[in-house]
Parts: sequence; structure tokens; C-alpha cells
Amino acid sequence: MRFLHGPFFMQGDEACAEGAIVAGCRVFAGYPITPSTEIAERLAARLPQVGGVFIQMEDELSSIALIIGASYAGAKVMTATSGPGMSLFMENIGLAFMTEAPIVIVNVMRGGPSTGQPTRASQGDVMQAKWGSHGDYEIIALSPFSVQEMFDLTIEAFNLAEKFRTPVILLADEIVGHMREKVIIKLPEEVEIVNRKKPLSKESFLPFKPDEDLVPPMACFGEGFKVHVTGLTHDFSGFPSSVDPEVHWKLVKRLCDKIRLNSEKIIKVDERFMEDAEIVVVAYGAPARSSLRAVRIARERGLKVGLCRLITLWPFPQRKFLEYAKHTKAFIVVEMNYGQIVREVERCVQGKSVFFLPKMGGDPHTPNEILNLIYEVSGK
Repeated sequence: MRFLHGPFFMQGDEACAEGAIVAGCRVFAGYPITPSTEIAERLAARLPQVGGVFIQMEDELSSIALIIGASYAGAKVMTATSGPGMSLFMENIGLAFMTEAPIVIVNVMRGGPSTGQPTRASQGDVMQAKWGSHGDYEIIALSPFSVQEMFDLTIEAFNLAEKFRTPVILLADEIVGHMREKVIIKLPEEVEIVNRKKPLSKESFLPFKPDEDLVPPMACFGEGFKVHVTGLTHDFSGFPSSVDPEVHWKLVKRLCDKIRLNSEKIIKVDERFMEDAEIVVVAYGAPARSSLRAVRIARERGLKVGLCRLITLWPFPQRKFLEYAKHTKAFIVVEMNYGQIVREVERCVQGKSVFFLPKMGGDPHTPNEILNLIYEVSGK
């Protein structure tokens, strides 16, 4: 086994690959697409060094299908893509949710729709991550804003996928994926590693009967348990029961509730200068870096401004925003799209003023652009 350890100067995509290795990922299947390709390139070289397998697939459809199967064979698995590739993932994200297959999907976002801007940054896939597949489902999506977080949140994504037996998306943007800065690579024994629950006995075993936390222990193929897996509505046995309304209601409700009822355990936000903030800047990913600079300048000039950086995009931290709304005059939402998370902020803080600073085309917001809106909203 060859693990890296210590400080390195590397790209965000490379740090993501190293985080996957530390988390225990041993199978990666993918199809190269800018700006996520460096993740596949890195893992093609690194996975064989730690006993893992890299597989270049013919397209994105087969990539995600392979990791679902490998997850059920007992491996920790990941795939990575961008833009159009994420669109091709959508049907199988639903399959992974329905079959409770723990998988990690990395989407390094670029400008869209369609092939759009392959080499330019965007945050245009946020709502797609939440709503892109069909039927009722819940997704977990994390948003890194530094190379260090590309490493740390990749590990977190694996831990959440294993804990809740569900697909988890690392939703980065091209700027974070391609920037280079210092990152501290830790050994597996230096970080928390979560592994999926395993059944304790083969007697009376039912592969989809949940424990009290709504998550069933996961028996994998080849371990001696009787396991049947299908995307059709199924009962505890795993066999189809697609015409019984009660079975469907109980199954889909449980799959959604295991995320909804644990949302407070999943959600992470980074709050800066929020103690007395009258104006809250809301940002995530690369724009959060410019936003933090703008908020610091505003504070130096006497304005009561805070920053809420969303680390967890989905589930959305609505309780946090309900609390903010009690003592905040206005919100400024900074996004590299034409209006996505701003809709969630508006929904949660009804009655408060919400100002939106969109940007498309690939260039990030400058601190001055954000600062000018802070001045305008504050009236100073």
C-alpha cells in the first residue's frame, strides 16, 4: 500500500482522488470529461498502488452502472464527471437510491446547458443534483471551496454514503477542481472512516429490513446471504412488489426519511461574522472565497455583515435560515448561475429581503462586485 502523507501542493481534482483513496475507495469507473478528467487520470495511476481497480468505461451510463454493481460486490466506489455526463448519470442515480447502493459521484461543474463551456466554471447543476432523477428521492450533496476541502469532503462523502446506504454527490466547480494550493494529506488512521453496517446473522435475514435508524445492514454478493436487488418497488425481501400501494408508500417514505430525519446530522455550514450580522451573504464553492474577502472588507468599514458558506447543499439547511431570518434584515446570494440556491433561501426566509448576484460565463465574482451590492443593500 502506498499512501501519501503530509503537506502537498496539488490541484483540487488530484486532492479529490487522494481523499477517495484514504476513504477506502478501491473501484473507480469513469469516462474522461473536462474539467473532471484529472480525477480519473490520478486514480488510473494511484489505485493500482493501493490494491484498487481503475476502469475506463465507454461512456457515463456504463460508468455509474459499474460502480453500483461493484458497491454490491462489497467495494467502496466512485465515479466523476462534468456537465453532460451528469445528465447521463441521472437514471442510475435513481437506481442507486432505490437499491440503497452506497456510491460517491463527483461532478466538477462547467458551463451549460448541453456541452456549453467545457473549460469554464459554473454552479449550474445544483438543482439538477436535487431533482434530476425521477420519482421521490433525497440526495446528499457537498460543496468544497478549497483544495483541502476537495480532500476532506471526498472522505466525508464516502462516510455519508456508507452510513446511510445512499448515493452522495461531491458538487465542485471548475475553479476549485483546477486550482492549486496547499493540502494536508492524512493517513486513513488519522481520519474518521465509516464502513457500511453488515448483517449479524443469516437466520431470518431480510436484505431490506431496516434497523431503527431506517438503514438496513448491507449484505453483499458472495458473502453467503440471499440477496435480490431490483429497481422495482420491493419489500424487505428485495423481491418486486410493484402493485401494492402500501409497500411502495413504506419503501419510498423510508428511503426519503432516512435522509430527512437525519438532516441535522448531515448538514454543515461555515459561519463567519454572524454574531450580530444584519446582512448575510450566502455563497458556496469558489464564489464563497470572493464573498469572504468582501465580508471582511465590509467589516473593516463598520458594516454588520456575515457570511454563511454552505458546505452541505442538499439537504438544504432550512432550519438555519429560519433562525437567521429572526434577526437579519437582508440576504445576498452569490452564485455562478442564473438562480438556483437563491430559490431555497427565498423559500426559507419569506418576509425578508433577498438580493441575488448571479454570474455566468466562467469568470468568478470579484470581491468588489459583492462589496458594491453590500453597500447598496446597507444604504451606505
